[in-house]
Amino acid sequence: MSEKLNVAILGGTGMVGQRFISLLEGHPWFDVKVIAASSRSAQKTYEEAVGGRWKMSNDIPEGVKDIVVQDLHDIENVASQVDFCFSAVDMGKEEIKAFEDSYAKTETPVVSNNSAHRWTPDVPMVVPEINPEHYGVIEYQRQRLGTKRGFVAVKPNCSIQSYTPALHAVRDFGIKQVVATTYQAISGAGKTFRDWPEMEGNVIPYIGGEEEKSEKEPLRLWGHIENKVIVPAKAPLITTQCIRVPVLNGHTAAVFVNFDKKPSREEIIDRWVNFKGKPQEENLPSAPKQFIRYMEEDDRPQVRLDVDYERGMGVTMGRLREDTLFDYKFVGLSHNTVRGAAGGAILSAEMLKALGYIEKK
Repeated sequence: MSEKLNVAILGGTGMVGQRFISLLEGHPWFDVKVIAASSRSAQKTYEEAVGGRWKMSNDIPEGVKDIVVQDLHDIENVASQVDFCFSAVDMGKEEIKAFEDSYAKTETPVVSNNSAHRWTPDVPMVVPEINPEHYGVIEYQRQRLGTKRGFVAVKPNCSIQSYTPALHAVRDFGIKQVVATTYQAISGAGKTFRDWPEMEGNVIPYIGGEEEKSEKEPLRLWGHIENKVIVPAKAPLITTQCIRVPVLNGHTAAVFVNFDKKPSREEIIDRWVNFKGKPQEENLPSAPKQFIRYMEEDDRPQVRLDVDYERGMGVTMGRLREDTLFDYKFVGLSHNTVRGAAGGAILSAEMLKALGYIEKK
């Protein structure tokens, strides 16, 4: 690509915004031109606005330290400076919907990490390896918004990344029932142990709204476009529990699954390790070379050892074995703020660029 696209990070001072900033350093296609946040951060340099709240393990990239933060509500001004936006804002759901639509109506595409638009029928919610064909609904969303170029696209909930790719790779065996318990890192709540010391040595058996998302969002990924909207799949039946655990980064899932046609263990592993999606075919910059890895060791995957697999963009499976009540059970692991949040959104933007939905203004 000869000329980089200029990007705005909306909500750039929060944890996911910081992850966007970190991952986009040196990106071959995208250049962070604008960082926008609330009015209390506006008119400060990014380094000043973040202050002692930088939560990434690496330092603030030099290229953004002196960028003057803009007010994210100054929509026309922010949009005029960039080709598209990443959204990681912290607002109420209805406010986010209106806010992201307002940016889209300036003919500025919005790739969002937020959950607000995940069930808007003409907004694609995509894991690029699983359902890139859902981007086709954008043409109908543009009709609704009255735009030629602008639209909103979203990525799904972070926790489903730890098991949905593994299920997707074996869907042709007919998945009937899934039970999944996710053990979720505190960064999923935008926290570190410094922010949330009471999580040290603690487990909280409730994460508001998470179980509903985990049970329904895979069905939307497996849906289809009909009458200008995404129609979710009706099966399989999925039930989940979501638990907060004292881990900084990395969501782990314990999964049980029944099939219509039970495959062999070897068939499942073969499907996992050889699975490739469109990002791998297109060799997108953020795409993992191998999306799904299987580990034979009894004590893997582990967060400490495996969460950064493929720069945090791959997912790791382990402990696949037959079960006494279900056909199989296994354990999955994904990086919740990379693959599950900012990294997944960046890969989505790369896919949208490759498909011609995002272009230079």
